[in-house]
Amino acid sequence: MKVSPLVKTLLVGGIAALALTSCAANEGGSGEASDSQLSGALTGSGASSQGSAQEAWGAAFQTANPDVTVNYDPTGSGAGRETFQQGANAFAGSDRAFELEEIEAGPFDACAADSGLVEFPAYISPIALIFNVEGVDSLQLDAPTVAKIFSGEITNWNDPAIADQNADATLPDQTISAVHRSDESGTTGNFTDYLAEAAPDDWTEGSIESWPSAFGGEGAQGTSGVVEAVSNGVGTIGYADASRAGDLSTVEIKVGDEYVAYTPEAAAAVVDASEFAEGRTEHDLAIELDRTSTEDGVYPIVLVSYLIGCEQYEDPANAELTQAYFDYIVSDQGQQDAAEAAGSAPISDTLRESIQPAIDAIS
Repeated sequence: MKVSPLVKTLLVGGIAALALTSCAANEGGSGEASDSQLSGALTGSGASSQGSAQEAWGAAFQTANPDVTVNYDPTGSGAGRETFQQGANAFAGSDRAFELEEIEAGPFDACAADSGLVEFPAYISPIALIFNVEGVDSLQLDAPTVAKIFSGEITNWNDPAIADQNADATLPDQTISAVHRSDESGTTGNFTDYLAEAAPDDWTEGSIESWPSAFGGEGAQGTSGVVEAVSNGVGTIGYADASRAGDLSTVEIKVGDEYVAYTPEAAAAVVDASEFAEGRTEHDLAIELDRTSTEDGVYPIVLVSYLIGCEQYEDPANAELTQAYFDYIVSDQGQQDAAEAAGSAPISDTLRESIQPAIDAIS
């Protein structure tokens, strides 16, 4: 197996992170220890958005299966996909599914020859628009206004486009400081995907994981960097995983004729209102999010993070452990454990029923 320099670096540099995740698992979690016959080590890596959830999942799974160690290194979605594809990990977490052309190019070294992929949404989180404007506790904005703020077309907080939607707010004559992720980010990808779908005339960059340098604004590393920059700035606005919004003010987003605040339930609702992507195999359950849905109670700016594995593994031990781990993660208990640890939105029973056959197919 040929391993890229990136993977070699991640395998060496990720040891400490893997050890920490393993330690978290050994410290226990929800559920009672069972008579499980499972044993061995299960290794995955990928989306940092899943980091807190993976710690909770690994801890609970370790409690139920004392002879199993689950290691998950939150190296980022792209790195997780690469290490999985090159066979360095049994599974990956990713803030997007593999593109069809990536699957066709292959190969996937952990999988048996001619095996398809198992991909499904496992972690759903609303992305909050957070802001810090003195004297303003809440805002309502539609998609075109959000797009113009982050592209630099709207530059002042008392701009008519903002004022017209917030008649009760006292908006200052103050420059807007829009904060974006400086690193390649699945959060950025999902946020810009919303802008591209809901405000195509005002956001022409498409869905991108790296912020366009031409738009300016203030860059910050990671979710924590964005939250810190918005918190400590003046007239700031940014986007971040809603679980990290803390005490910051947040924006209600216009959906149809109403403005909707983020909630786990509203985030899960937009996933259920969307369709599975076409052209994929039976157990490749990528979602085409309907960011323009006008259904009641949906919040369209969400991050949907996937778990990715093989239908058939080269190593039977990987198949057994991955199937059991995925089975727990999508269970009601697994989703509740993630919600408590990371503030994510549990998947619906309807989505779980669609996912279960894919997990059952792992061998």
